[in-house]
Amino acid sequence: MKARFLLIASLFLSGSALAQTTPPKRPLPIIDVHVHAMKVNPSFAIEMCPWFLRDMPGGDPNQQMRAFLNTSCVDPLQPAKSDQEMQDAVLATMERLNMTIVAYGDPQILRKWKKAAPDRVIPGIGVSGPNDMSVQAFTDSLSGGFYKVMGEVAPQYQGLSPSDMSLDGYFAAAEKLNIPVGIHMGTGGNGMANISQAKYRASLGRPFLLEDMLARHPKLKIWVMHAGYPMIDEMIGLMGANAYVYVDLAGFIWSYPQEEIHAYLKRLVRAGFGKRILYGTDFMVWPKLFEASISVIENADYLSFDQKRDILFNNAVRFFRLDPEKFK
Repeated sequence: MKARFLLIASLFLSGSALAQTTPPKRPLPIIDVHVHAMKVNPSFAIEMCPWFLRDMPGGDPNQQMRAFLNTSCVDPLQPAKSDQEMQDAVLATMERLNMTIVAYGDPQILRKWKKAAPDRVIPGIGVSGPNDMSVQAFTDSLSGGFYKVMGEVAPQYQGLSPSDMSLDGYFAAAEKLNIPVGIHMGTGGNGMANISQAKYRASLGRPFLLEDMLARHPKLKIWVMHAGYPMIDEMIGLMGANAYVYVDLAGFIWSYPQEEIHAYLKRLVRAGFGKRILYGTDFMVWPKLFEASISVIENADYLSFDQKRDILFNNAVRFFRLDPEKFK
C-alpha cells in the first residue's frame, strides 16, 4: 500500500511540474492586412466608439460640420498618446494575439515597428497620385527589398480613377516585381468631401473602375480595401471576372452598424468568395481596435470555424504567398 501511495504521489508531482514548465498554447495565428503605421497626432488622438456611423443625420453648410467620430457609448476606445505608447501597445497586442500585420504609412514609424518585431510586420509603400513620388523612385523602393506590398493606394481621395493613366507606371512596376497591391475603394466615411478631402468622389470608389487597369496588367494581384463597400454588386462582378482580386474588411468592419457589416460580409460569402476575403482593421490610433474588429468575425454565427480561419489567416497566407509553417 505504501509503495502504491508513493507511486501515485510521484506521478502527481511530476505531472504538476510538467504543467508548470509547459508554456501556454499560443492562440491561432491572425493576419491583419490593413494597419497604418502613423505618428500620433494629438488633435486626432481622441476617444472613439466603434460602429459610430449608425447615426448619420447630416449637416448644414452654415454650421460647423459635426465631428467625424463620437464617444456616445459606455466604453469608448482610448487612443495612444505618443508614438512610443502606440508602438508598445501594437507590439504587445501582436504578441498576445499571435498576430502578423501588413503595415504602411510613416517610413520612420514603420521601420521602428519592423525592427522591434521583424517576424510580425510586413511593410508596404503606397502611391496615390503622380505627385507622391516618381515611378523610378517607387520602383527603386520596391526593388530595395524592405517593402513587400504596394499599399495603401488611394487615388479616390485625389479625385482620380484607379485606371487613370498617370498611375499606370506604378502598377506596371508592382506587376513586374510580383508585388501585391492594396487599393482603397468604396466609402471614405461620413461627409468626407465636406470635412477634409475636397477632391474625394464616391463615384471613384466603384470597383468596376479597376477593370481597365487590370486588363493592362493581367498578372497583377490586388486586394480591394473596404471590400468596395457599399457597392456589393460591382464587387462581386469584378471578383467573378478577375481571379486575382481579393477584398479586405477594413474600416467598415468597425465604423458602420453591425447589421450592415454582417449583411455585406454574408453576401460575399454566399456569392462564393469566402476564400478571397482578408481580415483587416484599418488600424490607426486605438490599440483596442484589433480586438473590437476580430470580435465581429468571431461572433458571426453564419460563418463556420473553417470560414473564420480563412478570413483571419488562411486567405492572407495564400494571397501574400507566405509560408504557413512559419506561423506554427
